[in-house]
Amino acid sequence: MNQNELIQPSDKIFIAGHRGLVGSALLRRFRAAGYTNLVMATRDECDLCRQDQVERWFDRERPDVVVLAAGKVGGIHANATLPAEFLHQNLLIHAHTIHAAWQTGVRRLLYLGSSCIYPRDCPQPIEESSLLTGPLEATNEPYALAKIAGIKMCDAYRRQYDCDFFSAMPTNLYGPNDNFDLKHSHVLPALMRKFHEAKVEGRAEVVVWGSGAVRREFLHVDDLADGCLYLLKHFTEGGHINVGTGEDLTIRELAELVAEVVYPTAQIVWDSSMPDGTPRKLLSVDRMHGLGWRHQVSLRDGIRSTYAWFLEHGPAAAANT
Repeated sequence: MNQNELIQPSDKIFIAGHRGLVGSALLRRFRAAGYTNLVMATRDECDLCRQDQVERWFDRERPDVVVLAAGKVGGIHANATLPAEFLHQNLLIHAHTIHAAWQTGVRRLLYLGSSCIYPRDCPQPIEESSLLTGPLEATNEPYALAKIAGIKMCDAYRRQYDCDFFSAMPTNLYGPNDNFDLKHSHVLPALMRKFHEAKVEGRAEVVVWGSGAVRREFLHVDDLADGCLYLLKHFTEGGHINVGTGEDLTIRELAELVAEVVYPTAQIVWDSSMPDGTPRKLLSVDRMHGLGWRHQVSLRDGIRSTYAWFLEHGPAAAANT
């Protein structure tokens, strides 16, 4: 291991949110890279919404490095029906964890945000400097505000206390351990579940929300985990940095790709009465590329492997959060 790297295998690393889509991928990647001193906490062991529990846990465990991947997440429907929960729970999780990390001398903290932090109509591809330059997408504004607060909290602690805290902004993610619940999932796992159920039930048609015209970018969660490890080892700046593929496609093209993998003979019916969300969301990943990192998993291969994981885990995968 290069001693010039900013984290070492001997470091005690806390992965907050280890049971979720991102956290489980981080565990796989860190273990594969030889990091064995990893610590986790279930909600029963440390509820990140409870300041007293968080402070006691950090005081006892004293991690060297923190990757903050915990949070309440969901798609358009979940954000529209649970706005108070998205705002309240995420604000608490970020505030308690970041503050406790500073109190106990955590050397390095990576906070994971979301590309929804950017204005609805900002120039594409979206550069990091676009933050707070315009109104947010209304369908997920409470969640976006909570994530922005987390970014700014890292920046504030870095400025006031000289903490080595920074943030990464992933694009839309998918992969093993995703949430396939149709009421609360994001678009790609929701499409996968819809096509799968139609195939199992013998239905010829699959109804998809929106017009299909909006464009989205998708990153396999294993690529994100690799990017996070790369940043923790090499990134020396503060602020936030985008992590994505730099490639997007329409939701119509995505649905056709999922259908090709899951149920090739399905007929797609578009329900244009349902919301589309932001017209386009493509991140500029020039800074990540400049650091020497690029994604490795193609969207087609990622969809195939994710569907294989879904089939292996069966109905239980649908309830994962």
